[in-house]
Amino acid sequence: MLTFIKSLFKNNTDSLKEILETKPFLVDVRSPEEFNAGHVKGSVNIPVGTVLASINQFKNKNHVVVFCRSGNRSAMAKDILKNNGITNVTNGGTWVKINNLLSK
Repeated sequence: MLTFIKSLFKNNTDSLKEILETKPFLVDVRSPEEFNAGHVKGSVNIPVGTVLASINQFKNKNHVVVFCRSGNRSAMAKDILKNNGITNVTNGGTWVKINNLLSK
């Protein structure tokens, strides 16, 4: 059972790595203060509360990866984008996870 659970997480990480290799639009949906304290190089800061008002920044992107501190705000951002016609979005989870994957 443990092997099965590990394989689920491995596949998720592997597919996220593949997405990151395509140079997606990286969006940190944390607050500006959190972003300024540390962020993924090359990412932009669009706080989750401003995603809808910033919808034009997401249009015509090959792929979008949203992330935050825990994955909760990025899940909300993904839903907002999906509900407004932006479907090529991946919830990357935490900014630390994204940063680690890009550093490998």
